Amino acid sequence: MAMETILSDLSVSMTEFKKNPKAALRKSGGQAVAVLSHNKPAFYMLPPDRYEAMLEEIDDLQLLREVKECLKQKDCAIEVTLDKL
Repeated sequence: MAMETILSDLSVSMTEFKKNPKAALRKSGGQAVAVLSHNKPAFYMLPPDRYEAMLEEIDDLQLLREVKECLKQKDCAIEVTLDKL
């Protein structure tokens, strides 16, 4: 029997979620909630502010990756002063 990792401290069954999804989110206190189907995560529910924070973090990581790539190519850079910009 394979074990399934649940990436949340809180969980709710699909049956309970279907009965009252708003209540499940309200009870979460702003935390992510794993919605389980047959004791396995079907999806994760989280408030909009948590989702936005995740997207911002992903954007920051992508930007960091781009900056690191640019720094690798700094030997090809042309030096300019602020006055020339």
